[in-house]
Amino acid sequence: MIYADIIVDISHEKLDRSFQYLVPRELEGEIRIGMVAAIPFGNGNCERKGYVVGLSEKPKVSPEKMKSLLRLMSSEETTEARLVSLAAWMSSRYGATMAQCLKTVIPMREKVKAKEKRLLCLNMDRKEAEELAGALESERCRARARVIRALLEKDSLDYTQACAELKITAAVLKPLISQGAVRIEQDEIYRMSVKGDDIPREQISVLSSVQQSALEEIQKEWKKPVPRPVVLHGVTGSGKTQVYMKLIEQVIEEGRQVIMLIPEIALTYQTVRRFYGWFGDKVSVLNSRLSQGERYDQFKRARRGEIQIMVGPRSALFTPFSKLGLIIIDEEHEQTYKSESSPRYHARETAVQRACMEGAKVVLGSATPSLEAYTKAVSGEFALVKMDARFEDRPLPGVSIIDLREELKAGNRSVLSRKLTEAIEERLKAGEQSILFLNRRGYAGFVSCRSCGEVLKCPHCDVALSEHNNGKMICHYCGYQRPKADICPSCGSPYIGGFKAGTQQIEQILKKTFPKARVLRMDYDTTRTKGSYEEILASFAAHEADILVGTQMIVKGHDFPEVTLVGAIAADLSLNMADYRCGERTFQLLTQAVGRSGRGRKVGEAFIQTYHPEHYSIQAAAAQDYQRFYQEEMSYRMLLDYPPAAHMLSILASGQDEELLEKGMEFLRKFAERISPGESLHIIGPAWAAVGKVNDVYRKVLYMKHTEENVLMDMKNKIGKYIEINSGFRKLYIMFDYQ
Repeated sequence: MIYADIIVDISHEKLDRSFQYLVPRELEGEIRIGMVAAIPFGNGNCERKGYVVGLSEKPKVSPEKMKSLLRLMSSEETTEARLVSLAAWMSSRYGATMAQCLKTVIPMREKVKAKEKRLLCLNMDRKEAEELAGALESERCRARARVIRALLEKDSLDYTQACAELKITAAVLKPLISQGAVRIEQDEIYRMSVKGDDIPREQISVLSSVQQSALEEIQKEWKKPVPRPVVLHGVTGSGKTQVYMKLIEQVIEEGRQVIMLIPEIALTYQTVRRFYGWFGDKVSVLNSRLSQGERYDQFKRARRGEIQIMVGPRSALFTPFSKLGLIIIDEEHEQTYKSESSPRYHARETAVQRACMEGAKVVLGSATPSLEAYTKAVSGEFALVKMDARFEDRPLPGVSIIDLREELKAGNRSVLSRKLTEAIEERLKAGEQSILFLNRRGYAGFVSCRSCGEVLKCPHCDVALSEHNNGKMICHYCGYQRPKADICPSCGSPYIGGFKAGTQQIEQILKKTFPKARVLRMDYDTTRTKGSYEEILASFAAHEADILVGTQMIVKGHDFPEVTLVGAIAADLSLNMADYRCGERTFQLLTQAVGRSGRGRKVGEAFIQTYHPEHYSIQAAAAQDYQRFYQEEMSYRMLLDYPPAAHMLSILASGQDEELLEKGMEFLRKFAERISPGESLHIIGPAWAAVGKVNDVYRKVLYMKHTEENVLMDMKNKIGKYIEINSGFRKLYIMFDYQ
């Protein structure tokens, strides 16, 4: 007898363990670890879905008392046992239930029917077929004769097409099949996520000396008995992608597989075209815009070894490759690699863990590495490889910082500065392209003065206060509140309020200012439909538009040789977010944006519009000086004990009862204070989350900071048990997160 250990698909802490079930004999040869099964659960034996996490021949209880699983619900596409182990690690690391983690790592949770094509085939030699056709014609069986004649011209016909063209039915075919003259074959068809017919094949270009040196350094690290993850720090336009290609080529030649992570779906179009041009149909893609059938087929191809390279955002990390050799995370600094739902895993940490489990290598590439990754590289935990020059020694674009306070003083109330307007006009006359971007689609919740640039900040946390509809400004870290300001406390100007310009408004201004210009907009609103990313980017790449305006998705990783001007409309949108990382994200975003200009043969130029031209992140981005920024930002993090100078655990609680939520969070704070190891643990909050209420559900957050990660892990485990044994928390949904 075989017994299956099954995690029930119920996200509740008390059920976060495996239950053993008896496997019926008819399923013993079919069941595998990672499959989804239907099981009877509870006193009423209600049918539930569960995940097979273990198989054994020894029962944990008497087999007479054990229930039998009902049936297998998954297709043959089961996850590997090591992916289940990865789910267990994620559960322990991020404080999520095992069921939640399994849902994340298991490729397909529901059975998806394979797409098949039926073929009508000749089942006899040609001489016999000729004789049969003649006999059928003489017997006036014209329909069957037409079938045989058609198959003599072509050995096989599409079943549906043949029925329509030959005007036949199943009744006509039945006697031909029974006498063995014709057979029907099932041919499986993949729902392809990449349409590669129009992508020309290319040869990987010869590497420059800088690229070759970087490649050799990485290969040297790989030859060590235990190779470290490699941080590839290359300036924008240095040609990191070509280095990736060479590394991938080496891994594929060794018979192993590669996962290539990208931060945005918007990058899929250009990345996949490049990869397909070099590697052909060895490449596939995964993202949320694919249908269930397309995702199913790509996982199937991956499992069967029919593809060697999977490209996609965060979820592609769980591709069921059996011979994984390399994980590349491009633009590893991007916040999209962090999951915002439980489990709140980070793709970087999870990739390193999966690579460790499977003996694979990891490369983290960026022009602006995250402070977490760079700090590990500096300490020696990761290897650091630098590329300090652009491909073919092309110059970095010239950057101008525009002080918007001076624009207001000069009487310019437009969101476009005078210098940026002149530069756009020059590019239009020269037939060159421009990119203008806002840091986000809507408006930022921070409040600033347009006269002096003053931003109202929390006196305790050094983050911007967020404006709320109730007339208050709130800190989302410690909960500090103050009334909404009508005049600037610094200069007394009445021009104080939230920045309310959006991409649609910018588009309208551009069309009014430059009526002959062809303008494209790319944001959430214009990219909702499938294929919209590809259409917009392909149109701009073909120079069917002069100006591309959009959110930050347009300045990440794209390569447009004709773009010689980039304009950051309002750098302060990211600089003044209610987040301790706002300086880092501003530097990263502006550096990446500036790097989109002048990537071809023509010299590029960039303009950064801001109310804080003296800020270190803006100055460092304009100079493309990562080291300068890193030193400044780390001193700030060390002063306030923010990661990576310290570790931080956040506890996010939500519930429909506001009073119960507030009481519950206060109890958690008091419990944390009671079990804390002393003054070294810094507890902040509870405070309202950045979005305090969603769909009538209230949200509050509690932060804990400590220099030792194991201290926070221990706190998380103790708090988790405290929540489990106290019934007052049953109506609250609680998530843990490490930062």
